[in-house]
Amino acid sequence: MSHFAVASRRLYIANELQPYRVDITDGDLFYIPGWLTRDESNRYYSKLSQTLEWQQDRIQVFGKWHLIPRLQAWYGDADANYQYSGRTLTPNPWTPELAVLRNKLSESGMASNSVLANCYRNGEDRMGWHSDNEPELGPAPTIASISLGATRCFQLRHKGSRQRIDIELENGSLLIMGGQLQQHWQHGLPTRKRCLDGRINLTFRQVNGRTIRANGLK
Repeated sequence: MSHFAVASRRLYIANELQPYRVDITDGDLFYIPGWLTRDESNRYYSKLSQTLEWQQDRIQVFGKWHLIPRLQAWYGDADANYQYSGRTLTPNPWTPELAVLRNKLSESGMASNSVLANCYRNGEDRMGWHSDNEPELGPAPTIASISLGATRCFQLRHKGSRQRIDIELENGSLLIMGGQLQQHWQHGLPTRKRCLDGRINLTFRQVNGRTIRANGLK
């Protein structure tokens, strides 16, 4: 069963097929389990893991270069460039699978011109604390996050109160972050030592300024 862990409380989803609005301050957060069927999710995971232009980028932290603990790929419209740790990455053109998912989101009112794909090869791969608050995304960006593969714990923490929320993101689920969430919250994906399976995360977004600068901690 899907669940949220909020402080010491645990909130259960009554209907697995219905979107769940997470009760938080300073932002909007929705979790939709089963947004894709299990068969659809497995097919997308298999196809994308084999066909996307995955690479393990390096970031500079305190003057030293480090490989990021996951694989990444950037796709989108031709002019949706991506600046990452001093480098400008040109987006790969939309693949048929990514275009289908983009259109499915568009039918629900979620516009996007780019997607950042992250591949967590096993439980050792992770994402550090950060906010997607680059100026090019606007003051209140809406980001749609699709999970494929292994279930992993997605964490959020409030920048002021330090309240933390843990959400187990399941295969085929959709998480939507909006409103002022990026201004007031950070999020990340910690390691899960016992997880041997891979996970792909697709975060669709609208780059208003046509260039997005990534936080070096991502």
